[in-house]
Amino acid sequence: MQVADFNFELPEHLIAKSPMAQRDGARLLCLEGEQDRMIRDLPKLVQEGDVWVINDTKVIPARLMGKKESGGKVEILLLEPQGEDHVWLAWGKANKPLQVGALIHFSASFSAKILSREGKEVRVLLLADDVGEAIEQHGHMPLPPYIDRPDSAEDKQRYQTVFAEHQGAVAAPTAGLHFTAALMQAMQDAGATFVRLTLHVGPGTFQPVQVEDTAQHQMHEEAYVISKQVAETIQQAKKTGRRIVAVGTTSLRALEAASQSGTLLAGAGRTDIFITPGYDFKMVDALLTNFHLPKSTLLMLVAALAGKDRVFQAYQHAIAQAYRFYSYGDAMLLTRKRG
Repeated sequence: MQVADFNFELPEHLIAKSPMAQRDGARLLCLEGEQDRMIRDLPKLVQEGDVWVINDTKVIPARLMGKKESGGKVEILLLEPQGEDHVWLAWGKANKPLQVGALIHFSASFSAKILSREGKEVRVLLLADDVGEAIEQHGHMPLPPYIDRPDSAEDKQRYQTVFAEHQGAVAAPTAGLHFTAALMQAMQDAGATFVRLTLHVGPGTFQPVQVEDTAQHQMHEEAYVISKQVAETIQQAKKTGRRIVAVGTTSLRALEAASQSGTLLAGAGRTDIFITPGYDFKMVDALLTNFHLPKSTLLMLVAALAGKDRVFQAYQHAIAQAYRFYSYGDAMLLTRKRG
């Protein structure tokens, strides 16, 4: 399968650079019949007994802007702690390649030492009296590259779901950004059950696919956790024919990664699952998701679930109707294509 098969032209002005005034104020395109709705209509779209699966990962202010001792500017994007005290895997960006042993200063009391480097990937030792507090104080929210502006105080709140709990993501599970407590309560009143899992979203979600053939692409690995209670709730719902609705591609990837045996397995794991058309879905029946980048792995995933032709027709409708695209944009609700 060719990556070029998932390309489309998107007018620049349709890329959302900032959030809506209200979280639940976004538009919603329902793939069935191309129904133009609003996120606030979700309670009307709930089916009795639905299990909606949300990702409660919390985005950390992972972008650190610093300087070498020579004065050269450096950007460090923290990716994942390495199990050792204050050692992180990160991406480094500078005018010249970062050297092992170099010190990067973010403030007078917060620095990083380069322990190793392979390409743009580096292992860094963070140096501060309280590293967690230093990251919170000096870090910037890791907005996607297509939001070409500095982050703001508003982003610290809005590039985060209202149910974010477990720190570790360097990108938001963006479908979840639309939810408010009131909306979730209204959906529960309509018959939905919400359950949580955690998948720490990595930067691979925004990285362009560098190969022409999808079979040659390697996904960035991400960590996830599914509790025993949640796994049992979802398994029981499947047995009784109720819908499993993934809120976002991250929830979907965690569910599918943990159910390759045919049964949803509880526990912690890591996944580099790459879902493309032809994939046999084990767990998910429907998906709420934002609109994705051309030629991206997320667009391929959506096409796998609902059918490539249907998805591309929906995208053209969304463009014609001036829907807002990407992380701060509008959403679509799609169901699994059968047969």
